Amino acid sequence: MRLRVATAAVALAGLGIAAYLTAVHYGGGDPACFIAHGCTVVQNSAYAKLAGIPVALLGLLGYVALLGTQVRDTETTRTAATGVALVGAGFSAWLTYVEVMRLEAICAWCVASAACMTVLAVLTTIRLIRAD
Repeated sequence: MRLRVATAAVALAGLGIAAYLTAVHYGGGDPACFIAHGCTVVQNSAYAKLAGIPVALLGLLGYVALLGTQVRDTETTRTAATGVALVGAGFSAWLTYVEVMRLEAICAWCVASAACMTVLAVLTTIRLIRAD
C-alpha cells in the first residue's frame, strides 16, 4: 500500500508540472524559469512537440495514466504502470540529453518532470516485482 501511495504522490507532482507546462504552451506564454534560464528555449524548440503534439501534453497524459493505474492493485495495472513509467523515463532521459547536448539549455520544469518519471519507474518496477 505504501508504494501505491508514494507512486500516486509522485504522479500528482508530475501531473502538476506537466499541467503547468501544457497551460503555458497553449497560453502562448513563457514558463517561469527560476533556476536555469533555458525554459523558454526548450519550450519553443522543435523538440517540444512530437508528431505535432506538445511533449508537455504527452507527459500530462502519462501522469494521468499512472494515477489511473493506482486505483486498483492488479497484475494488469501494475504491469501497465511499470510500462508507462519506463517509457516515460526513457523519453525523459532522451529529452534531457536533447536539452544539454543539442539545445544547450536546461529547463528546471523539465528536469523536475524527468526526476518524477524516473522515481515512478523505480517505484512501479518495485511494485511489480514485489507483487504476491
